[in-house]
Amino acid sequence: MRLVTPLRRLGASLCLALLAATAAAQSSTEELQRQVTALQEELARLEQSGAADQRLSELERRIDLLAAEIEQSRTGGATAEQPLDGSRGLAPAASKVYGVAHGVSIGGYGEALYENYSRETQSRQPSGKTDQIDFLRAIVYVGYKFSDKLLVNSEIEFEHASTGKGGEVSVEFAYLDYAFGPKVGLRAGLLLVPVGFLNELHEPPIFHGARRPEVETAVLPSTWRENGAGLFGEAGSLQWRAYAVAGLNSAGFTSAGVRGGRQSGARSKAEDFAFVARADWSRGGLLAGASFYTGGSAQGATVDGQPFEARLQLFDLHAQYEWRGLQLRALYARSTLGDAAEVNRKNGLTGARSVGEAQEGYYVQAAFDVFSLAPRGQWSLTPFVRYERIDTQDGVPAGHAEDPATDRKLVTAGLGLKPLPQVVLKADYQWYTNQARSGVNQLNLAVGYLF
Repeated sequence: MRLVTPLRRLGASLCLALLAATAAAQSSTEELQRQVTALQEELARLEQSGAADQRLSELERRIDLLAAEIEQSRTGGATAEQPLDGSRGLAPAASKVYGVAHGVSIGGYGEALYENYSRETQSRQPSGKTDQIDFLRAIVYVGYKFSDKLLVNSEIEFEHASTGKGGEVSVEFAYLDYAFGPKVGLRAGLLLVPVGFLNELHEPPIFHGARRPEVETAVLPSTWRENGAGLFGEAGSLQWRAYAVAGLNSAGFTSAGVRGGRQSGARSKAEDFAFVARADWSRGGLLAGASFYTGGSAQGATVDGQPFEARLQLFDLHAQYEWRGLQLRALYARSTLGDAAEVNRKNGLTGARSVGEAQEGYYVQAAFDVFSLAPRGQWSLTPFVRYERIDTQDGVPAGHAEDPATDRKLVTAGLGLKPLPQVVLKADYQWYTNQARSGVNQLNLAVGYLF
């Protein structure tokens, strides 16, 4: 009996709190509805007066955002659907901040990978490789929309599960966007360099394969980010981005390519800046685009007291076609490096360890969702095959030799199973061959998610 009175008091308190929360939510919803009504009236007035299309488009966008916020407030977010398309050049989870009316947005992704290596190389020698399983990365996206024009977006990356065992924590990107209008904006901060398919769209449910295409890690050094600023926008079917960023640092260049020259925004040397631009045209299921990067990479280094530039020029051409369950993709990338001999001398690279005067690679890929033939809700089952060719020493300075292992081919075949568009299970097998006959095949299993 002694518990009855306290329980009654607790029950009454909970009821009052619930009623207060319900009233507050209803009041918030009513206020949002009033804003929508006012905007709709303004939209009707502007349409009758023949106002500019740009002003009308902005009002329609604001009405859509408020309507979505009203629905979320009514349901507590329980019915909010994960957007399946990216925005402003970013993948779905990375671009969530663009879909909120104001305030905080949170997203993320993660992936784990098991790699099982062949015990023999291409030439039947022991490979010496040890199988491993790794929680590659866990990502948290945090954004804040201050207003219709200004927002901040960021990505924090936790790699390899533990900083105590070789992992690290990094800021993958963190930038401010200011929209001059619905079609053009300014972006500044730590930026993803807009090249290739994967550098900006690397959430695991977005790409096929347990591992990212090697062309887009060896020739295009994804994931590649750098401090800088620039413009982004769209015009009809065309999307574009153009940035000025700190250049690469040639002190990290090797025979394996320029990947080691990424400064990642961490006290980046800025003696040499670079310019990068990208444009993508899409219509229906077809997308075609290109990117171009140019900039010095010596970052103030000298050889025998003489400065050099080590200008790197890089471009890629890419295309994709989607029709029902079919996806076809192709990408070609090439870079050229000036002053390669000076880079070798500065880095102490001799013989076959030379940097390449050019790096080149391409891949073609085909995938088909078999459940598109007999739909099973949101499930998808997508076999794919990808062929890659990479050469990170396409020419070396006089007095140096090319390492035959840097000229390689890679075939990947596998499938991805998605119970939902945001979750994927992957399995594939990779056949590696190179001119040195030291390639090692491997089986890969992975899980990935985004939210």
